[in-house]
Amino acid sequence: MTIDEIVTLIQAVSDNGLTSFVYEEGNQKLILKKKKKKNVAQAPVAPVVISQPAAPVMSPVAMALPTAEAGLTGVVHGGMAESEALNKQASEKEEHVDIGSDKVVTSPLVGTFYSAPSPEAEPFVQVGDTVKKGQVLGIIEAMKLMNEIESEYDGVVEAVLVENENVVEYGQPLFRIR
Repeated sequence: MTIDEIVTLIQAVSDNGLTSFVYEEGNQKLILKKKKKKNVAQAPVAPVVISQPAAPVMSPVAMALPTAEAGLTGVVHGGMAESEALNKQASEKEEHVDIGSDKVVTSPLVGTFYSAPSPEAEPFVQVGDTVKKGQVLGIIEAMKLMNEIESEYDGVVEAVLVENENVVEYGQPLFRIR
């Protein structure tokens, strides 16, 4: 059996929703099994309103996207399509976003950003404020825990890149320091 024939079999198993397939020819045996999908309910997400243009967030970690072939295991693991997809992904270069400064404080986790310690209090920092390394710039709430975001640099706050009470992602730029 050739690689092309095996890839064709993998595609046929995937297209027809089969969870397992056994093929025997002489002393060769080919077993294909497809992992069952788990039903996961996703919580509704509130819409986010952004009043200033935000820089696109680029993930620093390359992630493999699942394909129909990736879920197949057995004598032949995924066939040619999986290895070609991984090679293509490894060869692609990440795009870098220029946000105007090399001193950027990014979010270390996913959560809700707060610019002040309480709703009635003044923000920790504003544009034009001088900051020292280790100074608190804001708070991110994640799972009812308040995480202080500290400046990684000495300098002047050039821009606050996120609004108060907005949801932030891991690695999202929060402050630009010059």
